[in-house]
Amino acid sequence: MAGGGEGTSGVVHVVMFPWLAFGHISPFAQLARKLVSGEAAAGVRVTFLTAAGAVQRVEAMLASAAATVRVVPLTLPHVPGLPAGAATTADLSADGAELLKLAVDGTLPEVCALLAELRPDAVLIDFATPWVCDLAAPLGARVLYFCVFSAASFAYCTVPARLAGWQHPSALTADDLTVAPAGFPAASALATVPAHQAADLTYLYTSFHGMPPVYDRVLAGVRGSAGFVMKTCREMEGPYIDYISTQYGKPVLLAGPVVPEPPEGELEERWASWISSFPEDAVIFASFGSETFLPAAVTTELLLGLEATGHPFLVVLNFPKGMDAAAEVAARVPPGFEERVKGRGLVHTGWVQQQHILRHRSVGCFVNHAGFSSVVEGLVAGCRLVLLPMKTDQYFNAALFARELRVGVEVARRDDEDGWFGRDDVRDAVAAAVAAGGDGDARKWREFFTANAVQNKFAVDFATELKEIVKR
Repeated sequence: MAGGGEGTSGVVHVVMFPWLAFGHISPFAQLARKLVSGEAAAGVRVTFLTAAGAVQRVEAMLASAAATVRVVPLTLPHVPGLPAGAATTADLSADGAELLKLAVDGTLPEVCALLAELRPDAVLIDFATPWVCDLAAPLGARVLYFCVFSAASFAYCTVPARLAGWQHPSALTADDLTVAPAGFPAASALATVPAHQAADLTYLYTSFHGMPPVYDRVLAGVRGSAGFVMKTCREMEGPYIDYISTQYGKPVLLAGPVVPEPPEGELEERWASWISSFPEDAVIFASFGSETFLPAAVTTELLLGLEATGHPFLVVLNFPKGMDAAAEVAARVPPGFEERVKGRGLVHTGWVQQQHILRHRSVGCFVNHAGFSSVVEGLVAGCRLVLLPMKTDQYFNAALFARELRVGVEVARRDDEDGWFGRDDVRDAVAAAVAAGGDGDARKWREFFTANAVQNKFAVDFATELKEIVKR
């Protein structure tokens, strides 16, 4: 058995090292809980690496698995321009997030010492740390690349064929990115993307502060690994999984889609009281995650579109750290809006109990950014879905769910060049989603996601495949 930890006694020791963004940390934490609980639990323990400033929040995410998952803090070195105390992208601007990559790279000596001490059997890495492959090899530990995005988005953006004919990723233009790479599944509804989405994708191939672009980090991490881990399944993304495996010549271990555990406790009274004042399935809940920020003009159109539906609604907006949230909301709310929707429309900033709200009997529609976890949360809660993707992988998630799996309705974009949509497009998408038949195949997928036997099989099969790779 690989590694020098407890593998010799039959216990597989897995180190997890996600990129310091909660959109990445959360899937790693969910996988850790899955590995050490239920039928898959026997013989696996996890050490979870994260920045010292994020430990408390990560430990809370892993509280139910505290006996078998240990969180180890890393000290981020000083990087000029990076705010003191910054631990995750939630603390930073877009440029600050790029500097955070430099800080993570600077943890290499500490991670090297930790791995030598821990001598794990396997290490699960993210895109940001391909250098872990070189650290793990002398220890005999198997490195696995954990892709936290959909297989569809990974297949379109980050396979070797994407760079065919080009010497460097920076040579790729937005026009090049409007079409899928060679060999991409021919029957896919995602084989082309509009110009505004392609322009957004250029970020993946752009170098910041002299660092390798995301694309180069991904390829280095995958090529140095023993295989992939993906939080998906063949039922959802079979052709894309096969394409990725063929492109890299690596096995793909499928952990299954991450399905949220039922929330604990009760919904806060202020929300419970207001939402409960409306009939069953009447309320629209709109939320876009903690790190997707809507531009002012987009927010205004969204609010006017929700007003035009005639339904009661609750909108949650978030803004980058350091911005005056109240002032930003005031700048986005149209004149007379608050008076017109008084009693049936609320705009809130900050954290809310999203799962509790989605599962409330009066909430019937969920307008969201098509983050993979958000879509699944809304689906299993029984909400009709309206998908309003704003960046990179969200576009592919929206297309995958709405066009291929027949779950949710995408907000129509009027202009392929800039991706603009208006209030009428929001209103019409909500109307289509809540209409008879607007749920498409949602019931089928909801039953699939929530079937305990299905989820247990994913967990057991994944743990078995992981142990097999460790033994090679």
